[in-house]
Amino acid sequence: MAIYPESQAPTSLHDPLLPWLWSIRKALEDLKSGNDSGLDLSKLVSDCIKMFKDSAQYRDDIRFLKIWFLHIGFCKDFGSIFTEMLEKKICVGQSLLYVWYASYIESKGKLYDAQMVYQMGILRNAEPVEWLKKAQALFLDRVSELVNSSSLEKVDDGESIQSEESHINPWSSSTMKNLLRRTNTQITKYDGCRSINKPYSGKVALSSQNLSRNKIIEIGGRKYQIKGRAGQGGFAQVYKACLISNPDEIVALKIQKPPFPWEFYMYRQLDQRILAEDRSSFGFAERMHLYSDCSILVCDYLANGTLQDAINSYVVTGKSMEEVLCIYYTIEMLYMLETLHGGGIIHGDFKPDNLLIRYARDDLVEDGFRDRSGSWRDQGLCLVDWGRGIDLRLFPDDMEFKGDCRTSGFRCIEMQQNKPWKFQVDTYGLCVIVHMMLHNSYMEIQEKPSPDGGYIYLPKSPFKRYWNVDLWKNFFTKLLNNCPGNNERNLLQDLRESFQDYMCSNPQLIRKLKELLLKQRASLCSA
Repeated sequence: MAIYPESQAPTSLHDPLLPWLWSIRKALEDLKSGNDSGLDLSKLVSDCIKMFKDSAQYRDDIRFLKIWFLHIGFCKDFGSIFTEMLEKKICVGQSLLYVWYASYIESKGKLYDAQMVYQMGILRNAEPVEWLKKAQALFLDRVSELVNSSSLEKVDDGESIQSEESHINPWSSSTMKNLLRRTNTQITKYDGCRSINKPYSGKVALSSQNLSRNKIIEIGGRKYQIKGRAGQGGFAQVYKACLISNPDEIVALKIQKPPFPWEFYMYRQLDQRILAEDRSSFGFAERMHLYSDCSILVCDYLANGTLQDAINSYVVTGKSMEEVLCIYYTIEMLYMLETLHGGGIIHGDFKPDNLLIRYARDDLVEDGFRDRSGSWRDQGLCLVDWGRGIDLRLFPDDMEFKGDCRTSGFRCIEMQQNKPWKFQVDTYGLCVIVHMMLHNSYMEIQEKPSPDGGYIYLPKSPFKRYWNVDLWKNFFTKLLNNCPGNNERNLLQDLRESFQDYMCSNPQLIRKLKELLLKQRASLCSA
C-alpha cells in the first residue's frame, strides 16, 4: 500500500499528517524486510487515526483513507470502524472506500451487505462513479455464478430453519441460501409463478442500459412496453410498463440479477395471512417469471408517489408536515405493523421510500375514520419491497436475530449495540419515519434518566410546544424502550388507539385532515 506518493516532496509546513505518514511508511518497510526498528505499526496507525479523525483538513484526503484501511487490518470489529468512517465522513465521496470495504465483506460471505455497500457508494455518487459501477457489476457476476453453481439440498415444506445458536442473522448468505433453498423447491406451487431453467431469451436484454423508454419486451408470452424507470434497489431495477394488448393495464416490472424468488414467496405469504380488507396495504405481485439468470416480478403500479416524496415536499419549502397529517400516517403505520407482526412477518426494511401513498376514489367522510371503513379503507399507505422480509414461521418460536440492516439512519438500537432484535427492526424504522415527518431530519437518540433510577432512550430533537407533546413522548418512549418478552402487538394497538382517540375527540381535526390530504394529492400527483 503506497501511503505517500514518491513524487510529492515532504516540505509543506501546513501538512501535520506528513511526519506520521513517513513513520508509518518506515514501519511498513521494516515489517516487510524483517528489521526491528522499534516502531509499533499498530500503535502508530491507531494514534494517527485518533489525532486526525476529526480534522476537516484530511476528511477527503486519500492518504488518510489508506491509513484507515491499515487500521481496519489491525482490528476485529470491521463493521463498527466502517460505520465510524461514514459518521466522520472520511472520504465518503471516494469510490475506493466502498469498493475496498465491499470486497472485504464479500470475502466473509456477506453478499447482501457487500451489495448494500456498493449501492450506498453509487447513491452518494462517489468518484469515480463509473469505476464503482464496474466493480459492482463484476461483483454481481460473481454472485450469479455462485447462485447458479450451488448444489442446494432440498428442504421439506413446513421445515423451519434450525440453529444451534439462540440468535441468527436472517440476511446472512448462509441463512438466505437455506431460505431460498426452501423457496426454490416450493415456489412453483404458488399461482403466478413461471419457472424456466434457462436464461432469459428475449430480444431486448434486461439491463438498465438497454431497457429504455418505449422498448417492447416479451415475458412469458406477454408483451410489455416500457414507460420509464420507477425505481432502483440493491439488486433490482423497477420499471413502469403497460401491457401491449391492454395499454390501460399499467404494472411495475421488478427485474433482479441474480434471480431472487424470495420476494414473490413473501407476497404469497401475505396473500395467505392478511385479511382481505387489509390486503391493499401491503402490495400485490401478480406473477413472477424465474429464469436461470434473472427473475422478473410483475407487481401492481401505484402512481401517487411515496411517503418520502410527501416528506420532501415539505423539506423544499423549509416547513414540516402538519401535525394532524403526521398523526394520520402514524396511525396507518402502527396498524400496518400490528397486522403484519400478528401474521408472523417482519418487513425488515421499513422506511418512507418503501411506503407508497394510496388515495381514496370517493370522498372521505368523518364517520368511517376510526374503523377505517368506507372510503378510508382505500386511503392510506402501501408497503412494498419485500426482499428483506422475514417469515417468522420458518424459525423456532423463541428465535431472535442478529445482523445489521446497513441502512444508514434506520439501524435499531439493538443493531447499534450488537444485541439481538426481532420486531425492533420495523418499530425503530417507524420511529425514524415519524421523526422525519415531524422534524424533516433523521432521528438521533440519547439516554435520559428514568424515574426508576435507570435510563431510557428518547430522540434528541425536542418536541414543539404547540404539538400534543404527551402523545408523541409516549409513542417514542414506548417503542424505543420496548423490552423483550413484552406483548408487542398489544403495544402497537394501544399506541394506535391513543392517536385515534385524540383525532376523534375533535371533529375539526378530521376535517382538517381531509383538506390536507386533498391538498397533498393535488400537489404530488400533478408534480
